[in-house]
Amino acid sequence: MKVTASVLCTLISLSTISYAQKRNQWTILFDGKSVQPLRGYKMETFPDEAWKIEDGALVAQPGVPNVDFVTRESFKDFELAFEWKVSKAGNSGVFFYVQEQALHQSGNGNSPNWLNNFEMQILDDIDFNDKEPIRSAGSLYDLIAPQNKKLKPVGEYNEMKLVVNRGHVEHWLNDVKVVEYEIGSKKLNNLIGESKFKDNPDFAKSTDGLIMFQHHGQMVWFRNIKVRRL
Repeated sequence: MKVTASVLCTLISLSTISYAQKRNQWTILFDGKSVQPLRGYKMETFPDEAWKIEDGALVAQPGVPNVDFVTRESFKDFELAFEWKVSKAGNSGVFFYVQEQALHQSGNGNSPNWLNNFEMQILDDIDFNDKEPIRSAGSLYDLIAPQNKKLKPVGEYNEMKLVVNRGHVEHWLNDVKVVEYEIGSKKLNNLIGESKFKDNPDFAKSTDGLIMFQHHGQMVWFRNIKVRRL
C-alpha cells in the first residue's frame, strides 16, 4: 500500500506540474506566415483583403473595408506579446474579453467593440490629430494615460505586452510598465463614470472572450504575436 500511495502521489505531482507547464507555454498566434489561430471578426476565415502578410508582418490595408481580426480561442487570464508599428497618423488598438455580439459598423466594417471593451491603444502620438494622453499609445483608451513611456519613432517596431491575471491588468511598452489597473476597482469604476463610456451599460461587463486587433483604416503592422495562459 505504501508503494501504491507513493506512486499515486508521484503521478498526481507530475500531472500538476504538466498542467502548470502547459498553461504557461507560449502559443504562437502569428509567426510571419500562418494565420491559422486567427480569423476575422464575425467571420470563419481570416480577412486577407483587409490584412496582408508582408515581410513577416500582418499589415492593415488602407482603402478597403476595415475588418478587425480576433483569436479563434477565448482567453481569461493571459499574457499577450507582440511587436507593432504604424504609418504616419496611424491608429489601432488591442482589445480583450471581446464577445462577437455587435454588428460591423455600416460603411466601415470596423467592429464597434471599442465601445464595449477595454483597449490598449496603438497610435502615432506625434501626427494623429487627438493629442490627449489618455488616448495616446500605450494608454487604457480614454481612461488611464501611460507613464514613463518610451515610444519608438513612426516606422520603427515597438514591443508590447498585455497581462491580464485575475482582474489585474498591465500594459508594457518597450520593456516599461506604462499602465496598471484592477478591473472592478472603485478607482477604475470612477474613471469609467467620468468617461465617454459612462452611458454604456455594456462597457467592460464581459469577463472572458477573444483578443481583438483593430483595423482603424490606417496602416499598422503586427508581428511576432504570441500568447500564454496564466
